[in-house]
Amino acid sequence: MQRMIVDRLKALFAEGKIHRVLGWEAGEFFYDPTPAFFDAENVENLVYDSFCGSNVSKYLIAEAAKEGTVAALLKPCDTYSLNQLATEKRVNREKIYVIGLGCRGMLDIEKIRRAGATGVTGVEEKGDELTVHTLYGDKTLNRKDMLLEKCLTCKGKEHKVFDEVIGESEDTTSQDRMEMVRRLEAMSPDERFAFWRKELSKCIRCNACRNVCPACSCVKCVFDNPKSGVSNKAAADDFEENMFHIIRAFHVAGRCTDCGECSRVCPQGIPLHLLNRKFIKDINELYGEFQAGEQIGGRHPLINYQKDDCEPSVVYQRGGDKG
Repeated sequence: MQRMIVDRLKALFAEGKIHRVLGWEAGEFFYDPTPAFFDAENVENLVYDSFCGSNVSKYLIAEAAKEGTVAALLKPCDTYSLNQLATEKRVNREKIYVIGLGCRGMLDIEKIRRAGATGVTGVEEKGDELTVHTLYGDKTLNRKDMLLEKCLTCKGKEHKVFDEVIGESEDTTSQDRMEMVRRLEAMSPDERFAFWRKELSKCIRCNACRNVCPACSCVKCVFDNPKSGVSNKAAADDFEENMFHIIRAFHVAGRCTDCGECSRVCPQGIPLHLLNRKFIKDINELYGEFQAGEQIGGRHPLINYQKDDCEPSVVYQRGGDKG
């Protein structure tokens, strides 16, 4: 499939339809492809494999503001983020040529390691079977068991925006994405507080979650403003640890497409997506089902006032019925 993508991009360059491409290049390790831009001269360096899990949509904010047309290689889940960015006028859709890429779920190198594969040197795929090459011999694993967590709650194989599609996708959904949220809701307040204190205490304020998030697109973040009083690089106490992530979750409420990038890039393994999913669940139950990025131009419930909107602080009914 990688060969098909490169050949098609070369044709688009030759036709003058695109001027650069947003995709992935080889990283330091085989399992670490890195978002990158390519022109007609170096497009042969583009890679697309089962480790290209990163959502590249956010890079289009700056790139689509430049002259010419940029081709964006997007998996089905990535297209939700592009739609949301276009809705918020953060990107100009007319300057982006969207090539939807077929996806059968992306692999998680950490899961592969936890499955007993140490010293991994390469991975071969044959259907649902993975042959993991290591310094100590080969190990066979079930591919479906090694997928990224966000792939297990995939929103489907349909690209929500595209100019053309290369390859076929598979629906990798095998879990209810709100299951863990419900488990947290069933806890007592003290149990929930203990859960989040344990998780957020791991935060080293590397800002990876914020920097990768397509919904975090402010030119200057409040946490980088020295006049804000909250601009410490590292949290001074547990209050600041909580505040950073809670404020960020509120900031993206109604706009988060649940792409899962925040948790994927966290070096501490904090399940940050659960904060966002709690907001998504509440919005769905209070205002009706809504999926951010489903289409360009949709107004999310928190900015789309209606007279029969519920007032959670007064009285409401869950399950999408407004009270």
